[in-house]
Amino acid sequence: MFDLRGLSIAYDSEPVLRDISLRIRPGEKVVIIGPSGAGKSTLLKKLYELRQKDSSFIHQDYALVAQLSVFHNVCIGRLDFNGTLYNLLNLVRPKKEERLRIQPILEALGIGDKSFAPVHSLSGGQQQRVAVARALYRNSPVLLGDEPVSSIDPHQANTVLQIIKERAATVVLSLHDVGLALELFDRIVGLRAGRIAFDLPSAEVSEPMLGDLFTPC
Repeated sequence: MFDLRGLSIAYDSEPVLRDISLRIRPGEKVVIIGPSGAGKSTLLKKLYELRQKDSSFIHQDYALVAQLSVFHNVCIGRLDFNGTLYNLLNLVRPKKEERLRIQPILEALGIGDKSFAPVHSLSGGQQQRVAVARALYRNSPVLLGDEPVSSIDPHQANTVLQIIKERAATVVLSLHDVGLALELFDRIVGLRAGRIAFDLPSAEVSEPMLGDLFTPC
């Protein structure tokens, strides 16, 4: 799916990613961890740029339309799959086939009763689950997520990540909760100061490695 070789990115001459080499094969479930400012978001955005047509992206700030309902925000995930007239009719009067596709996703994520609630009326954790639902509804070969459960309590976050793993073929996420990353995912990429510090099976990631990764530069 991805084969980065020696990638470097700088903004205003300030290096953000340095000599990144990373290969991700179809079907892999990968988590990127590291301290704030390590370059995780930049790396995920680059991956999305490379495979935009084949990817869904869960934004850290959710990227929802606050005035629209949960249902319509999820529908946005597949606007480009349908014609303009279809999308307009679905906006005015939600189509049964769309409701039947979307409702099971919302139910699985614990927000089935919020389908036609305006997004601005939801809590932060509920809004984040709407963003997850939109990405799952798109059903792309690759799902990328920038801290997709940061506003969700740990128990519910575990459930949401399990759903992402089950429903998306290839997954690449950044997570701030290292415990969840090690518990649920088989491959961990540690990023520090724009460089890959390690790329290992989760069982091989040790406490000293994590200590080094998160020690202030």
